[in-house]
Amino acid sequence: MEKLNLTPEEILNKEFKVDFKGYAPAEVDAFLDSILEDYQIMEDNIQQLLDTVATLQAQVKELTAKNVELEGRKMAFDLSNTTSYSSVDILKRISRLEEQVYNK
Repeated sequence: MEKLNLTPEEILNKEFKVDFKGYAPAEVDAFLDSILEDYQIMEDNIQQLLDTVATLQAQVKELTAKNVELEGRKMAFDLSNTTSYSSVDILKRISRLEEQVYNK
């Protein structure tokens, strides 16, 4: 980003020389030109910042989507690796254990 020519204090405290018709027009014009340059620089800086914000928002959106996808994959992986027994499976195991215990 470019550096501004004037600070707010410089603009506020600027004093012009007085001519016989009032302020010196050349001095006032030069000062106004300097202010206009600063405004152009500020507009350019603002546009650069807005572009950066838009780029970063797009990256956040993309990374959020990837995060959601990875969380979904992780959850599916976790579910596929957990051993869950249904009631029927448990009853079959109990039945086999009873047979082994009581038939001996």
